Amino acid sequence: MPSRGAGDQDGCGFGADASLEQIARIAGVGSATVRRHFPSRHALLDAVFRGVIENLGARARELSDAADARAALLDWLAAVNGNVATIRGLAIALTRDCMASPTDAHEHCATAQLTEAGEPLVRRAATAGAVPPEVTITDLLALITGIALATEHHADPAAAATRLLDLAVAGISPRRG
Repeated sequence: MPSRGAGDQDGCGFGADASLEQIARIAGVGSATVRRHFPSRHALLDAVFRGVIENLGARARELSDAADARAALLDWLAAVNGNVATIRGLAIALTRDCMASPTDAHEHCATAQLTEAGEPLVRRAATAGAVPPEVTITDLLALITGIALATEHHADPAAAATRLLDLAVAGISPRRG
């Protein structure tokens, strides 16, 4: 199976843990050039994942007034899950983003953007009784990143991640009649 790197359509295989020097070497430029454009790993990851995060935010806004609050939340979570499971490095970036170095955290970090985008969907679903009131967007994003990390080495990470998210949504206890 070819390695999937962050923004890695060419299969170069680097992920969120690649050093700026490795990235420069793969890109065929000097490390000073990379550092001039991206002074920190956070800045580089922000640039790599920006489009995906913006699209997920747009999707959440589209779903914000859907008639079925549960379906809207599940649709958005499936979109987040699919992206996090298939874009190598995104799950790791989300687990570290804005938390590893609070001085680097800002409103444009991926975690903050996904939290802001998903929060209204979770609140609407809780108000509608579709999720327990104590469920938070932070809980759901942690679940999705955990699923992505657990399935990243599967032959089909997206399918495995979808199955696990569906299992989490359905629960593991049999329904009682």
